[in-house]
Amino acid sequence: MGMVLLKMILGSLLLLFLSSNFASAHIGIQPLSKIAIHKTIFALRDSASIKASPVVLGLKGEDSEWVSVDLENSEPSQDDWIGVFSPAKFNGSTCYLENEPKVVTPYICTAPIKYQFANFSSSSYTNTGKASIKFLLINQRADFSFALFSGGLSSPKLIAVSNHITFANPKAPVYPRLALGKSWDEMTVTWTSGYNIDEAVPFVEWGLKGHNQRRSPAGTLTFQQNSMCGSPARTVGWRDPGFIHTSFLKDLWPNTVYSYKMGHMLPNGSYVWSKMYSFRSSPYPGQDSLQRAIIFGDMGKGERDGSNEYNNYQPGSLNTTDQLIKDLNNIDIVFHIGDITYANGYISQWDQFTSQVEPIASSVPYMIASGNHERDWPGTGSFYDGTDSGGECGVLAQNMFFVPAKNRAKFWYSTDFGMFHFCIADSEHDWREGSEQYRFIEECLASVDRQKQPWLIFASHRVLGYSSDEHYGLEGSFEEPMGRESLQKLWQKYKVDIAFYGHVHNYERSCPIYQNQCVNSGRSHYSGVVNGTIHVVAGGAGAHLSEFSTVNTTWSLYKDYDWGFIKLTAFNHSALLFEYKKSRDGKVYDSFTISRDYRDVLACVHDGCEATTLAS
Repeated sequence: MGMVLLKMILGSLLLLFLSSNFASAHIGIQPLSKIAIHKTIFALRDSASIKASPVVLGLKGEDSEWVSVDLENSEPSQDDWIGVFSPAKFNGSTCYLENEPKVVTPYICTAPIKYQFANFSSSSYTNTGKASIKFLLINQRADFSFALFSGGLSSPKLIAVSNHITFANPKAPVYPRLALGKSWDEMTVTWTSGYNIDEAVPFVEWGLKGHNQRRSPAGTLTFQQNSMCGSPARTVGWRDPGFIHTSFLKDLWPNTVYSYKMGHMLPNGSYVWSKMYSFRSSPYPGQDSLQRAIIFGDMGKGERDGSNEYNNYQPGSLNTTDQLIKDLNNIDIVFHIGDITYANGYISQWDQFTSQVEPIASSVPYMIASGNHERDWPGTGSFYDGTDSGGECGVLAQNMFFVPAKNRAKFWYSTDFGMFHFCIADSEHDWREGSEQYRFIEECLASVDRQKQPWLIFASHRVLGYSSDEHYGLEGSFEEPMGRESLQKLWQKYKVDIAFYGHVHNYERSCPIYQNQCVNSGRSHYSGVVNGTIHVVAGGAGAHLSEFSTVNTTWSLYKDYDWGFIKLTAFNHSALLFEYKKSRDGKVYDSFTISRDYRDVLACVHDGCEATTLAS
């Protein structure tokens, strides 16, 4: 017993060590964290000015609009920059400081929501002192102002502040996110607004096109600054999240198109409406029809106006988003398996992400999983003791998006979509044998009827299976420590078809494998008995890319150091197509097919056999 305990302790220490080293090597820098906002010196100049127009945005109901910012500065320099602040008043009168000495006042204690260097789009600025810069703003429940700083990001001096601008209705309902409910015939709609329940009653009006519409009530949630676990989420990154509403649309007909819009009824009896949207309801579990799922991790958000220009998430993230929008008519459901926004404690970035994915998430279920950048924070119960969430400790993810979990603070859940059964794990909580999550994983895998749902998919954020990532390679086992050791017997016993992971920012596909051995020599087509699981790393949706190990991993069939995503197409109960597409062009660069009969799933394989008896 003592030896077992010692092994567990040593294993946990190894996991923490490797996690720390992996994170330090892989973590991208949140652009807003580069700004030493507490060091700001108040140095307004009469010879500097900054003006923004138009003053009122969204007059035709738009949720986003381009703004022109014109600036003049008699003493221009290469490192002058413009910060976008919202709310528009950003003085330090309400600062919350956590274990930080108070600096010289007046100071600013709130990070901007985005920024841009003055010479970024006006290269003549340093010579003329004049620039005109375009910013794309989204409705974020408050007004905006623009501030001109000198001294770069590390020693900012505030030299000019603009007029205030605002959306016509800053509280309007925006950015709907669909998600499957806890039963196959339920769709949830989550959105954000500026209306608390004492100001307006939230609901969704929906129904079949051309038929009577019905109304479903919505629940309302929010959270406060003291819900955050650390800095910057609790300090300079804090921004009021508004109110998050979720409505449950129930008793849907399978595979049917519904239209919907979000509404808020004001005390005077008038209504505030969102735009009109539509979605197709889920197929009945086991239904034989064309079903297409997108899977990726680690997308993050980009800026279409080029702001936050040190953000190396922009090319991949926006390209992935745009490819999915382009192919939206051929997509039925999306799984974003962890590392959602990379807000890292800068709360404003969640609004910007939900705006970026709105064309997708408003049309098809957008299912998420928990990653290190959503959950990890020391002393908060996360399996890893890192600081990657920036103090969010899961609060943003579990409020901004709905998942059909029993407890949304524990981000594991199962969900059905036609012929697919998905088991989504939470790699930021303990998955080892004997844990609460391990019991869930086995129950999820065991509960599927493979005659009705032949395609069994496992997914988690961190790589609990196989990856040739450079840092996993340095550890020698090419996985998250204690990952497949705990779970591979479940994958084998229940004959999991494919296991997906993010965390590593590249693409890689293994052979069907069990206990480090390829069990099938095929590369592009698999048929017959399910005697091993294919492991796929799909973490290249937008974040900075990860290098591969130089070690030759014999089980690795395809590697790609590029941005991309996965598309699964179930044609029927016997045929599945897997495609890896690059985000830059949407073309297929790796693919395989699976064909088999139900008896192939039932067949006895090594470590995957039910007990038998000779009794007659």
